[in-house]
Amino acid sequence: MRGVLVIARLVIHEVLRRRLVLALLALTLLAIGLTTWGFSRIPTLAPDGVPLPPPTARLLASQLLILVMFMFSQVLALSAVFVASPAISGDVESGVAQAMLARPLSRWQYVLGKWLGLAVLVVAYAALAVSAELAGVFLVVDYLPPRPLECLAFLIAEGIVLLTFGLLLSTSFSGMVGGVAALMLFGLAWLGGIVAALGATFENEVLERVGTATKLILPTDGLWRGAVYALEPVSVLSGAIPSGPSSLANPFFASAPPPPAYLVWCALWLGGVLGLAVWSFSRREV
Repeated sequence: MRGVLVIARLVIHEVLRRRLVLALLALTLLAIGLTTWGFSRIPTLAPDGVPLPPPTARLLASQLLILVMFMFSQVLALSAVFVASPAISGDVESGVAQAMLARPLSRWQYVLGKWLGLAVLVVAYAALAVSAELAGVFLVVDYLPPRPLECLAFLIAEGIVLLTFGLLLSTSFSGMVGGVAALMLFGLAWLGGIVAALGATFENEVLERVGTATKLILPTDGLWRGAVYALEPVSVLSGAIPSGPSSLANPFFASAPPPPAYLVWCALWLGGVLGLAVWSFSRREV
């Protein structure tokens, strides 16, 4: 276990020393500042010269917050793929992996250490960005989503799913190939959620099966919808905004959280893909 922690510490140090991290943090702070300013303008809206009532202002803020969190989920996904896809392949191509494995360090410790270090970075970035955004919205609009911790947990899980998948691809492909493949499947999974909902709306069993398969192969869309549900206020879920079967195809609305069986599948998926990454790297020539 000591070897895993050593590799994780080296990964964190290596990523933090890159200028990319400073650029990402600067852009994140800029985005939080701009969006907070935008939220601060909501109470000043006055259609027909009548200021918005506080409940209406908070309802508007809740829907805009979902869009902002979607932006952060995309940034988190892209960042996870960007750092994970070359994590192992880059070390193999540069000879770093050969030097590291020449020491008393097993390959499974090397892979798990990489995964642990990158997962810590994903959790830290998501926690800081989401917490700062929610704090800003609360200060200027006096609104806080009903389940902020659940939202954060689902966003972190989405990032770790993509991180794990990118790390698996990194054991067999170059960083560019693995990154492109992971992002394409991420986009297909997002579309798959819409396809499944359309299939349910129009009672098309084929579309439902295709959409469900994409949610199982890469469970990012299901986790995103869990984050959306955690952000939705009770007034929306109870029908203050009309919602029928067709609303299920809306990627920015969720009428129910992911079922427990799906969450269990996500946990099994993570363990299985991480184990597959260890197995794949153990068969690769270094």
